[in-house]
Amino acid sequence: MPLLVNLRHLADHNLTLEGELPASELDIDTRDEMIRAERPLRYELEVQKLDQNLLLRGCLRLALDCRCVRCLRPFSHPLKLADWTCHIPLAGEERASVVSDCVDLTPYLREDILLGFPQHPLCDAECRGLERADPGTVTEQGHGETGLPPSASAVLDKLKL
Repeated sequence: MPLLVNLRHLADHNLTLEGELPASELDIDTRDEMIRAERPLRYELEVQKLDQNLLLRGCLRLALDCRCVRCLRPFSHPLKLADWTCHIPLAGEERASVVSDCVDLTPYLREDILLGFPQHPLCDAECRGLERADPGTVTEQGHGETGLPPSASAVLDKLKL
């Protein structure tokens, strides 16, 4: 279920919202195989109505399942948006859609969460990447001294025509 706020409840006082939003509701398509958002989003928000606008303030937390771009090791990356603020217009060209006096806050959460994703997830700032085999050792493919496959010209030289 998306994160909805009823505008009638905001007429007299501010609302405090706390809870978890399943990752499936966030509908995050990272298009990056190194980052997965499969855990629930934890939120603590205060919603206030100011004239024809909503003001959201609070904290968003989401644990991302990542794979290091250097060594390919899986790790968890905590995404925390502390002191998060969002302004949602209820009038004008960019107004939020109101259905049955309710506004869906989910798209606004999703947008700022995506902006907080790491561009190149690293398990550690000092990660040195994948270990390389020593030159001169025989590899699984058995390519000889250097561990590299023979060049095309070396293969052609062996042909008996």
